[in-house]
Amino acid sequence: MSGTITHDPPPAIGGSRPGAPLIVTEDAGLLDDLLRLCAAAGATPEVHHTVPEPRGGWEAAPLVLVGDDAARRVRGAARRPGVVLVGRDQDDPGVWRRAVGIGADHVLMLPDGEQWLVDRIADVVEGVGRPALTVGVIGGRGGAGASTLACALAVASAREGLRTLLVDADPLGGGLDVALGGETAKGLRWPAFAASHGRVGGGALEEALPELHSLRVLSWDRGDCLAVPPRAVRAVLAAARRGGGVVVVDLPRRVDDGVAEVLAQLDLGLLVVPAELRAVAAAGRVASAVGMVLRDLRVAVRGPYAPGLDDREVARLLGLPLAGDVPGEPALRRPYEAGRPPGAAGRGPLARFCREFWERALVEARTA
Repeated sequence: MSGTITHDPPPAIGGSRPGAPLIVTEDAGLLDDLLRLCAAAGATPEVHHTVPEPRGGWEAAPLVLVGDDAARRVRGAARRPGVVLVGRDQDDPGVWRRAVGIGADHVLMLPDGEQWLVDRIADVVEGVGRPALTVGVIGGRGGAGASTLACALAVASAREGLRTLLVDADPLGGGLDVALGGETAKGLRWPAFAASHGRVGGGALEEALPELHSLRVLSWDRGDCLAVPPRAVRAVLAAARRGGGVVVVDLPRRVDDGVAEVLAQLDLGLLVVPAELRAVAAAGRVASAVGMVLRDLRVAVRGPYAPGLDDREVARLLGLPLAGDVPGEPALRRPYEAGRPPGAAGRGPLARFCREFWERALVEARTA
């Protein structure tokens, strides 16, 4: 069990920055549990039985975990954000009074609140700031060019110096590492995360993935694994987002439990639709399924255009906002020749579309 007294404060004073949490307790059993949880979050805490002297440690620590046994001993300490009162007796009504007495933001009871606390400590260690702008790309029908556009968007983002992760959420797509010419690159693929649950460290995830064209790629291997449990998908994508920058996800057209986990964490989605009536009809079904989870879905129309159709008419037929006209250039039909990703040269209509898309999307994210 856990509960908030006033608000859920940022993990560090004066901004998000890494640091060591402070533990104040004389309860040996509670201390063992808190040390175990800190270790799970990758943190090495400072431990005291009372408020440390000089009091700079109390005031500077990004997170203070006060054992319920120590509440009376820290009552005279300076009030500050980021104090959590930790206990075990869920039936003790006095714990809330003691929390107010020390200015705690949160009351947490073990063992029920363990995962919340691990997440909070890990936020402190990683110095969490603004999450990554996360964009999903999905084809309105097969062969629409969604994977190609996802790769081009990721390459364009990395070229601008943004931290960029490209996530392949389609196990039947052949692997985006192949699309980027890195099928033999060292690093983990999706099957390695199948057993993940709880929190995945953002920094550890990034370091474990292959680096191709100045971006990190989470793809599928060529093995038999075709699915990852939804809780693992949730944990991995949350870790990818915590580092800031940009995350681009290549989505399959079916929506299963794992894809629903991805959709729930997207900031916006691009539905790539060739400008032909059958493609528009197929895209309408995809949009209906995706729109049940993703609120911000926009259409990117790819030419050439069938008679009577243009990008605005396609968007009108689908009832979706128009993201733009994806240029019909050879890269969209033959994207992976010689391991050269689409848009890699930074020139041409596709690269220009990606650059303009990020300019708009990043401004929207900053002002949201």
